[in-house]
Amino acid sequence: MKKILIFASLMLINISLFAQSDEFPVIENNAFREGERLVFNVKYGFVTAGVAELAIPKVKKITGRDVYHITFRVNSVPTFDPVFKVRDRYETYVDTRSIFPWRFEQHIREGSFSKDYSAFFDQRRNVAKTSNGSYDIPPGVHDIISAFYYIRTEDFSDKKVGDKVRLQNFFNGNVNPLDVVYRGKETVSVDAGKFDCLIVEPLVVEGGLFKSEGSILIWLTDDEAKMPVKVSTKVIIGSINAELSSYQGVAGEVFSKK
Repeated sequence: MKKILIFASLMLINISLFAQSDEFPVIENNAFREGERLVFNVKYGFVTAGVAELAIPKVKKITGRDVYHITFRVNSVPTFDPVFKVRDRYETYVDTRSIFPWRFEQHIREGSFSKDYSAFFDQRRNVAKTSNGSYDIPPGVHDIISAFYYIRTEDFSDKKVGDKVRLQNFFNGNVNPLDVVYRGKETVSVDAGKFDCLIVEPLVVEGGLFKSEGSILIWLTDDEAKMPVKVSTKVIIGSINAELSSYQGVAGEVFSKK
């Protein structure tokens, strides 16, 4: 009986130690959480052409891991539909502890063009599985949405203008470098308020959120939340700006609001 009790105690200790360990690096995240919802007006020049929503409606389980189910939707407004109708949806499932993706989906409906794409990231075996086959991936590889949320966990307090955060992005069977360049600070006013912001520029090779021939600039609040306030991207004619109109469920107070 005594041996059984000792064995049982050792088993409980081992289970406890295993539960406290983690098979992947843990990323400190005080920036976002389940329940966050951000709404943007998408403007083409002076015209409001659409509405975009970034949201974390749920935490789910994938392969035994807790993941943020993150959705990104872009819809053109009814008055703009006759010009160019857009119904785009992206979804990613991001590990809550290590802030990398387990699954990514892209559903594009733009005018007469449509595209559906998905990838499962086996982060344990370093393999990405798509409808076109399986591909080797580096540890901690990102999709374009997960990379954006990862950047929100970065500490920019010691960054100098021009410094880069180096990530890797998988899309359509290819792994490409995804450098995010720190461009400095600026105060911007949008419908949701006036905010002190950090400016970052992701150097996207493929798999971006916009069919862009130019640069993409993102303004993030200069606080722990690093909430996106504005996104500006050049297109063939003019530019598209997404500006924050409302937000809720952010992790902690947004201290940079003026």
